Amino acid sequence: QVQLVESGGGLVQPGGSLRLACAASGSIFSIYTMAWYRQVPGQERELVASKSNNGGPDYANSVKGRFSISRDTAKNTVHLQMNNLKPEDTAVYYCRADGVLGINDYGKVAYEAPFWGQGTQVTVSS
Repeated sequence: QVQLVESGGGLVQPGGSLRLACAASGSIFSIYTMAWYRQVPGQERELVASKSNNGGPDYANSVKGRFSISRDTAKNTVHLQMNNLKPEDTAVYYCRADGVLGINDYGKVAYEAPFWGQGTQVTVSS
């Protein structure tokens, strides 16, 4: 199986910065897309930024120019640099991996469903 673990959330003042990290572990051969989503209580989870092997990055309009996503495909990690944070960026941030190819005793296995991390809280407040 595959596990995603996020880190780097916390409390920051408006205008401040945070850097989120996500590491995928398990019997992984490759990951096609890694992305960051966020969710506010009572609202749907929304895409923040994504980076695929052959394209992107893509960003939500609300974070363009302020957030930057980066991947290390060899280490199966993804980071989200968040600058000029605003109170409306307050949410639980989740890491997601799509198009995962795993490895088992018989060879490669393609996982159709995405994998999610447990989430990390980001609070922007003075």
